[in-house]
Amino acid sequence: MNKLIYRKLSLDILSFFLVASLSITLIVWVIQAVNFLDIVSEDGHSLKVYFSYTILNLPRIFSRILIFIFFISAFYIINKYEENNEILVFWTNGIKKISFINFLFKFSFLFVILQLILNILIVPYTQNLGRTYLKNSNIDFLPTLISEKKFINVFKNLTIFVDKYNQNGIINKIFINEKIDKNSSKIIIAEKAKIIKLDEKYKIKLLNGSIANINDKNIYNINFNETEYDLSKFTTNTITHQKIQEINSIRLLNCFFIHYRNFKKTNICENRKIKPITQELFKRFIVPFYIFILSLVSSTLILKPKKNLYVKFHKFTIFLLGFLVMIVSQISFKFVSQSINLDLTIISFPILMIILYYLFLISKTKFKFKTS
Repeated sequence: MNKLIYRKLSLDILSFFLVASLSITLIVWVIQAVNFLDIVSEDGHSLKVYFSYTILNLPRIFSRILIFIFFISAFYIINKYEENNEILVFWTNGIKKISFINFLFKFSFLFVILQLILNILIVPYTQNLGRTYLKNSNIDFLPTLISEKKFINVFKNLTIFVDKYNQNGIINKIFINEKIDKNSSKIIIAEKAKIIKLDEKYKIKLLNGSIANINDKNIYNINFNETEYDLSKFTTNTITHQKIQEINSIRLLNCFFIHYRNFKKTNICENRKIKPITQELFKRFIVPFYIFILSLVSSTLILKPKKNLYVKFHKFTIFLLGFLVMIVSQISFKFVSQSINLDLTIISFPILMIILYYLFLISKTKFKFKTS
C-alpha cells in the first residue's frame, strides 16, 4: 500500500514538472528566438540555419530552469495534498514524517542526475554544435540585405556600399572596402556589378572599375573591365568563437587539474583565464546538488505550526527559503577561484546545508534513532 501511495506522489510531482518545464521552456525559447532574428535580418543566414541554431538552445534553457521547476513542482504538490487533506493518507497508513522526507530526498536524486547529464554532456555539446553550424553556414540572404545608399557590414573586415540596386540584381556604382590587416586595405570601385551564386558561394561580378591597394608606404591602382570578387573567404559578423559554456567538460577539467598540478604558476589555460573555467565547472558539477536542499525545504510543508494562524506565514516562509536557496545556487559560482579556503567553503556549502537541514527536520519530526 505504501508503495502505491509513494508512486502517486512521485507521479504527481513528475507530471506537474513535465507540464511546467515544457511550458516555461517553450516561452523562454520563443523570447530568445525573437532575439536571434538578427541572424537572418542582419547577418544574412537562412531560415534553416536560424531554426537549427535556436532549437539547439532548448537543452540549455531547460537546464537553467530545471532547479526552479523542481522546487515549484514539489512545493505545489505537497501544498495541494495539505489543503485537500490528502496528506492524511500517509499518516493513517503508518508512514512517518521522516519517511516521507526521506522518500522525497531520494526522489530528488532523479532530478540531480538529469541536471548533471544536461550540464556536463548535453548542453556543452548542443551549444558547441549550434556555434559550429552557424560558423560553417553560408550567408544565404545576402542579396536581400543589400540596400541603396547604405553601408553593409555583413562580413567581418568588409564594407559594401551601393548607389542603386534593382530587382534584377544589377548594381549601379558599387564601393567595396576590404581591411586586409592593421596597416593595409583594398578599395574597389565599379560602375556596374551583379551578385552571383556558384556552388553555394557568393561572388560579385564587377564591370568597369578600379582596385586600389593601400598600405603605409604605397598606393597601387589597377583598372579593369571585368573581374569577380569572391566573398567566400570572409566570415560572418556573427560571433563564431567558442565560448566557455560550449567547451567539452573533459577539456575544462584538464585545464583545472593542470592549473593546480603546476601550483597555480599560470592563470591561463588554452588561452583562457582559469577563473571563468573554474566557475563553469562549479555550475556544471556542484550547482545540481542544491536540488537535494530544495527537496528538504519543500518537504517542510508537512510540519504544520501549532497554531493555525501561522499556517499561511509558514508556507510563505518555506517558499521564501526555497527561493533564497535557488538564488544562492545561481550566484555562489561568482565567488569561486578567489582563494583555496574560500573555494573549498563554497564547494562544501551545499553538502553542509543538506546535513544541517536534515538534522533540523529530524529534530522537528521528533525522530529517534534506534539504539541497541
